[in-house]
Formats: sequence, structure tokens, C-alpha cells
Amino acid sequence: MNETAIENFVCVIFNVSFMNCTWHVDRTVSGDTQYFLYWKTSGKEDFTECQNYIKDDFERHRGCRFQNVMIENTKAYFLVNGSRSGQNIQSYEKKIKLYKIEKLTPPLNVTVNCTAASHCCEIQWQPPRTSHVKRHACFKYEIVIENKADPKKNIKTTSKPGRSITGNSYIFESFRAEKRYSVKIRATDNGCLVSTSWGEWSTPIEFGKEQLTSTSSYTLFMIPVLAASLVLSLCTVIIYLKKTSVIIPQPRDPFHELSPMDFQTEYKNHIIQHGTEEIIIIEEVS
Repeated sequence: MNETAIENFVCVIFNVSFMNCTWHVDRTVSGDTQYFLYWKTSGKEDFTECQNYIKDDFERHRGCRFQNVMIENTKAYFLVNGSRSGQNIQSYEKKIKLYKIEKLTPPLNVTVNCTAASHCCEIQWQPPRTSHVKRHACFKYEIVIENKADPKKNIKTTSKPGRSITGNSYIFESFRAEKRYSVKIRATDNGCLVSTSWGEWSTPIEFGKEQLTSTSSYTLFMIPVLAASLVLSLCTVIIYLKKTSVIIPQPRDPFHELSPMDFQTEYKNHIIQHGTEEIIIIEEVS
């Protein structure tokens, strides 16, 4: 049953250890046709069936998701077969070198350090993550630096075309302190067992005067806010202490009894003192 065989079998490894394999099924194939994927990484092993199929609207298997895939410079053997109305369909076999189908992650830890006096910026990064390559020299990179001519109008002009370099740093020699830039980087093979396709772009990093100005403005705005908050807190504490000092009575000598005249005199003094302190509090609040 040749008309039921799959087409366009493709596998991609991404995010270091995840792999998706998909295939195309002709629309004329009946809904009762079902496919099964098996794979192994050595000719001496037995085939293992997919555990997480991708299905279409007819519940037919049209792909598979794999986890914890280790490249280890090996080949993988894939087999897709199936059945239709109890009859076997034409099987499909393919052998793939796993490192060739890996989609490299973006370079890691991209940083930019600029010196306005020398009109230079040093861009640094770390290699992308992989499960089988540890040498930094196995990668080369493409760097794209954009000059944002007018951020308010959202106009972007590419200052220089993309360039391929080796190593883990690059000196940008056309830096102007009054302008704003962004940089992004991606990686590919440099003569090792690495995919020759370009990997994913890193998240753009912006640098330049506009970014520094916005940061400085935020800092200048926060200084008076923090100072005002501190003053308000101190005033609140002072008011609270003064009020509590009026309410808390002073200890009396239990062995000394006040005469009626002494008691009246002390009461008047207490009223006068209390009224004076209340006036001080109102003046401070206003």
C-alpha cells in the first residue's frame, strides 16, 4: 500500500535535550490508517516505540516528542510503519546524525561594556549550551549591532552588516555616547561535530546614552521621594513619643500623701503642661 507511506520526515533537537520528529500524511489517506514510530541510537540495540505521539484531527499519529536525548556523536535509526484496515502499510526508514539536527541555543551571558572616551565597547558572551560539545573553539558567531536613530519614532537602521567571528568577545569601535544601540548574537559550527545551521538569536541587549539617561532620571526621582518618606517617618515617631509621654503618669511616692492644696496645685500644673505640649504638636504637624 504505497499510497499510505509517510513523507517529509524531519527531526529537530532543541533546548539541549528535547527532540521533535514529524512527518506528513497525504490528505487522501483514510482516517483508519495509523502510524507508529520506532528509534534506536545503535545498530546493536532494539527499536523503542515513541511514548508521546503528536496527533492530528483524526487521531492519527503525525509526530513524536522525545525528552532527555543525548547526542554523544552518534547516529540514530528511525522506523515508521503502520496499518490500515488490518493491512500493513509501506514502512519508512531513515538514519540521521543527531548533531546535524540540533538547533543551537542562544549564546549565554551577553554583556556590553562601553568607554565613551575611546569610542569602544567590548561585547562578551558564553557559548550556547549543548550536551556533547565543551570546547569554546567549536563555535563561530554572527553579531548584529543596530543603531536606533530615533527611539521616539521607532526607526532602526543597521549600522553594519552581520559578521562572523570566533572567540567569546568582540570590540565595537564605532560607539558614540550620544546614540543608542542594540546587539544580538547567534552561533554555528566552527569545524566540530556541531550543526552547520545558525542557532537561535540571543535576546537583544541595548546600550548607549538613552538607556543611561533613563536610569539616571529614575535615580534622581527616587532620591527626593526616599528623603521625604524618611522625614515623614521621623515626624510621626516624634509625635507619637510626645503623646505617649503625656499619657503615661509619673510614679508617686506611696508614703507621701498630698494635701488638698498640693493636689490642686499639681492638677493645675498638669493641665497647663498638657495644653502647652498639644500646641507644640500642632505646630510641628502644620
